[in-house]
Amino acid sequence: MKIIRSLRVDEVITESSKTALRERLQKTARQLDQECQQLLFEKRKLEKKQGVSKQDVHKRFQAEIRKREEKAATIAFQLTQLDMLPIGSEIMIQEVEALVEVEVGMKWDELTSKKIVIQDGIVIRIE
Repeated sequence: MKIIRSLRVDEVITESSKTALRERLQKTARQLDQECQQLLFEKRKLEKKQGVSKQDVHKRFQAEIRKREEKAATIAFQLTQLDMLPIGSEIMIQEVEALVEVEVGMKWDELTSKKIVIQDGIVIRIE
């Protein structure tokens, strides 16, 4: 019998992967900052319109801005953690769905504990 299950994908940290990850995080942080600036602009524009409740506009836009600020704070924390991460350590980068063959007599723990480990974009082992 075959089942579909989540499979963890880990990446071994190298200098190049650390640099690439830092760049991705910084790019996301810049994008979130731009979105906040755009939301503030749209908020001011809507507040000037007649017949629009300034309080409702303020509430709605502040909630969206707050979400992005929280994401930016998380990214800032991840960047500080990235600097402390030693070369050679493994981090989880994603989960993928995998088709797994299950047979009578197999140990369930062995099926559910599998993961793929990559280094610089190349699969180096399947555990």
